[in-house]
Amino acid sequence: MRRALLLKQLETCFSVILLFYPTVYRPGEACGAAEEERGTGTGSFVLCRACGHELAYETDIRFVPSRLALSGRNDTLLAGDRRVHVQLFENPHGLQFEVITFRKADVTKHWPADKRFSWFPGFAWTMATCPQCKTHLGWAFQPGDWPDTITHTKFEESDQTFLALITHRLLREDFASSLLMTPKSFMS
Repeated sequence: MRRALLLKQLETCFSVILLFYPTVYRPGEACGAAEEERGTGTGSFVLCRACGHELAYETDIRFVPSRLALSGRNDTLLAGDRRVHVQLFENPHGLQFEVITFRKADVTKHWPADKRFSWFPGFAWTMATCPQCKTHLGWAFQPGDWPDTITHTKFEESDQTFLALITHRLLREDFASSLLMTPKSFMS
């Protein structure tokens, strides 16, 4: 009876850990496949704040200036000691978004791209969401003279494409790790 209760408590603890940090549990080959798929980036990951999905490396941040930004500032929001440029934009509905631009990120792009109301003149945009939890993370931008719908590979391989991701929907990996607590029963 006591042993069954202890096993049930351990199972609950592991379930809680897996719920709050889904990247901890990756059986053997899945771990290697995820690293190969992501490439050879360096630095800490930028995560989806809603679910913890690994979106990009900090080194994937690339500043793309826009004359349509309401304001811009340098900050250390996502890059630790490295300063990144944060731009403030307003959409036609009056909603404002602070964004950081990335060269690439693991997001789902929802084509067709729209050329109207672009914050980056000469570029068409499409929504970008988290592939795991479907949270709206920002927008993907491609040259305006491209077709409205393109392949994921063409987007990723081009030097002309970029993403503008909303700062408060992102989280640094090292900050997320600092929020995790080890249950007392696991401490020695």
